[in-house]
Amino acid sequence: MLTNRQLQILQVIIDDFIATAQPVGSRQIAKKDGMTFSAATIRNEMADLEDLGYLEKTHTSSGRVPSEKGYRFYVDHLLKPQVITTQDIKTIQSLFQDRMMETEQVIRKSAAILSDLTTYTSIILGPDVQLHKVKQFSIVPLTADSAVAIIVTDNGHVENRLISIPKNFSPSDIEKVVNILNDRLVGVPLEQLHNKLEQEAAAVIKQHIGTYDGLLSSIFDINNYQGEGKIYYGGKTNMLNQPEFHDLNKVRMLMELMEKTSQIQTIFPLDEQGIHIRIGSENNHLAMEGCSVITASYLIGTEQKGSIAIIGPTRMDYKRVVSILDFMSNEITKRIR
Repeated sequence: MLTNRQLQILQVIIDDFIATAQPVGSRQIAKKDGMTFSAATIRNEMADLEDLGYLEKTHTSSGRVPSEKGYRFYVDHLLKPQVITTQDIKTIQSLFQDRMMETEQVIRKSAAILSDLTTYTSIILGPDVQLHKVKQFSIVPLTADSAVAIIVTDNGHVENRLISIPKNFSPSDIEKVVNILNDRLVGVPLEQLHNKLEQEAAAVIKQHIGTYDGLLSSIFDINNYQGEGKIYYGGKTNMLNQPEFHDLNKVRMLMELMEKTSQIQTIFPLDEQGIHIRIGSENNHLAMEGCSVITASYLIGTEQKGSIAIIGPTRMDYKRVVSILDFMSNEITKRIR
């Protein structure tokens, strides 16, 4: 159990190191407003905090820096999120002024705004693609025997499939198929398309055109749709601006991780609400050992769930990021239906 004096000193050290990225010394702490302890007393307490594992001593300075354990204690016991500024509120709410903007566009822009506001890298995991509902079908002929089938969903997501056109299939036949699909399948979730096609649309296509021959089965095969949300990045290279990431090998490892969809998805907690913070090695990736990840979830309607993550150095400004992330996730949930 830390004493009140140790708590005060630990908070000052972490707040200063977050702000400056420079080791913090006892004289620097002693000059702080409201600090009534001598530099010698502070120095002794810093040594004790180091022995307890909350601080580390660098090789280049007599000052101390927070350890992972120190950051974890800070986040769990000392962190008080900032009150979000009026300007930040206006910037985030500007996302929702264009009511004609598709959900997918809003999410993509959200990633960009979050990276700008925090100066870190943002990752937004969109809702499960299979839960998107069909908004419109179209078929665009490419050659006499091939075409592209296009499905646009209610979230603005677009699926393209290359299909084969049966012999003797006329442009008017293609138009009839498109009309039948839009009549029978609009509003159906992608995960149900294959069954709905076979149960409802296929018979109508046969009735009006005289053939079906599996024309569209490849488009609606559920195995073609990824059972995962789409990932959007903002400020992917922002980490290069952090002094901790001047090591090119460290940056390369982090960038390679972000290129691997299945691995980057593991940074998001499963089925958990609220704000979550993972620090350094808690992320279970070698490339993330110098990083902290703050995540929040959001809802679109009653069924579709997504997640937001901010990746920064372990020295990230937790107070600001938590307040912005919490506000953004609540706004997306409230504004998008």
